[in-house]
Amino acid sequence: MSASRRGGTTDERGPGEPERDGSDLLAALLDGMDAALCAFDADGVVTHWNREAERILGWSATEAVGRRGFAGWAVRTADAAEVEARLMAARQSPGRQVHEFALLTKDGGRVLVRIQSAAVRGSGKRPGGVYCAFSAVHAQIDLERSIALSEALFEGASWGVVLVDADLRPAVVNAHAARAFGTGRTAALGRPLGELLSQGAEELESALTHVLAEGAPPAPAEMWVSVRTAEGEKRRCWRSGFVRLASPLTEEPVPLGVGWLFQDVTEAKRGEQEAALLRFRSNQLHRAARAAAECEDPWEAATVHLDFALAGFADHALIDRVAGGPAADGQGPVRLVRAAETPSGGPGPSVLTGKAGLPLRYGEGHPALQCVERAGSVRARAGAVDPERARGWALTRQWPTDAVHALCAALRSRGRTFGVVTFLRGSGRSGFEQADAVYAEDVAVRIAAALDLADRLKAASQA
Repeated sequence: MSASRRGGTTDERGPGEPERDGSDLLAALLDGMDAALCAFDADGVVTHWNREAERILGWSATEAVGRRGFAGWAVRTADAAEVEARLMAARQSPGRQVHEFALLTKDGGRVLVRIQSAAVRGSGKRPGGVYCAFSAVHAQIDLERSIALSEALFEGASWGVVLVDADLRPAVVNAHAARAFGTGRTAALGRPLGELLSQGAEELESALTHVLAEGAPPAPAEMWVSVRTAEGEKRRCWRSGFVRLASPLTEEPVPLGVGWLFQDVTEAKRGEQEAALLRFRSNQLHRAARAAAECEDPWEAATVHLDFALAGFADHALIDRVAGGPAADGQGPVRLVRAAETPSGGPGPSVLTGKAGLPLRYGEGHPALQCVERAGSVRARAGAVDPERARGWALTRQWPTDAVHALCAALRSRGRTFGVVTFLRGSGRSGFEQADAVYAEDVAVRIAAALDLADRLKAASQA
């Protein structure tokens, strides 16, 4: 029989090609379905039965096709009338009907299935038979759970969820992630990560590439990024987890991209860093106090405090004494003499200078002079991008040429100012902050006490 007679279509066979049978194509389509499918004619006789139905119930197409209803083989006889009535009722109902039945397997077991049934229209759109698609309820529930999980992640999750395609561009972004990027959910789609992040995009892309090639890492990763926002760049720490996405519809997994889940832990990380820094600085102060207590010379004790404070805090440190003795509050212009400094050629202990007592040529407005006048801390920075200008800024203040950040703390004891301790950082470090000023003041108190003791011992020796 020709294809035109079977399917009502024109026979387009080429010369020498075998006759194509439309039933072969239909059988291939039915057997390739992921869902089990059976169909009944108007009399309730099974006309179609695919391989998935055979896999679930064990009955082959040869055994199923031609039977009337499910009674006695796929459904218990006592339940057969109700099941058949509910299935065949789909012929008179619009759309699809959903039912749950317990069907019998060939080996005598029972399987709870969810069946969607719909009418098959005959000529003149009159009800003909019924087709039913069914699957085991547990498989359907697993599918529904997966869909529900996806919907929940992309709608109500309290962390960022981004699906990144194989080209490392966001394909789906949930509301939380869009807020973290400072964009709308659709505005981030298809854009390179470098357009969303001013810093950290390279590290993130490297991590995504690794996941595509090797799979998910064994633990979350904490990544620092800078996000472009309307208010400017914001430095954030995102604790990120990655999973590789592969298509379940192929024999060998085909990478679809990466699922990236992240949570903003910036405040927690900053708290941890501040706590670790505070512990380190407290230990340094404790160690410096114990080392200074073993020094017979108060000046040596002062340089010990300076050296311990320098570790991890600054690149250079200077001690400037007030010329002619301590200055009382409200006293007029003062002159400063360099008393000690860290070696400029490399690491090593601070050295005492200023034996000649020659005043420093600090110009008006110098941070060290401001520190003495205010009897408080003063911060300053070069503010110049050009290295030559930054070098000139340091030279005019008689500081090492690589200094770009400065912090001056007053050396005060018994209500008098003995001098200034200056900490300097190079361009490789960040500027001094308020927490740094507090630490510098703690160090200055200890240095000032040592200088005060040195003056008192000198006065006692001269008396």
